[in-house]
Amino acid sequence: MKNKLKEYRIILASQSLRRRELIKGLDIPFEIAEDYDFDESYPADMPVDEVAGFLAEKKSDACPRQLNEREFLVTADTMVKCRDELIGKPADKQEAIEMLKKLSGRKHEVITGVCVKSNRRKTVFSVSSYVFFAELTSDDIEYYVENYRPFDKAGAYGIQEWIGYTGIERIEGSYYNVMGLPVARLWNELKCLIE
Repeated sequence: MKNKLKEYRIILASQSLRRRELIKGLDIPFEIAEDYDFDESYPADMPVDEVAGFLAEKKSDACPRQLNEREFLVTADTMVKCRDELIGKPADKQEAIEMLKKLSGRKHEVITGVCVKSNRRKTVFSVSSYVFFAELTSDDIEYYVENYRPFDKAGAYGIQEWIGYTGIERIEGSYYNVMGLPVARLWNELKCLIE
């Protein structure tokens, strides 16, 4: 199956450096889709567990790239859920600090929605992981935000950065999902699409 997948190319519609790194690890040829406009709104009454998958599919539908029979378009969206509240990307330093204060000392859920589309089929799925933060001091939070500027990250943190080393006690589920792409599930979905 690995050799069969090497005959295909993934088109990753994401500007995330972390997702690029994770896709690269699958050893399948890939390229990055050109940036395009995308409306990140979703219905106000949508259940919070469905938002990431909805946005991943919306991103896929908005992508102008025409696929050939040997290409897959992959789009993804990651959200953080804490106490039934969705936490997206912070707009600025102060919002990043407030988000991390909410997550401090608590368990939260990281949900990544993924859409995989060929020129014939499309599948959408979501994967959840649970992250347990230790109590973070104000100094820790301010140091992290000031030095790592996590404004492009859901929940205002990257698990692979300093705060992940020092502030995360444990996770339940896929580490890579918390980084932004559940690659094991994606691998299996790609195999299903070519069978």
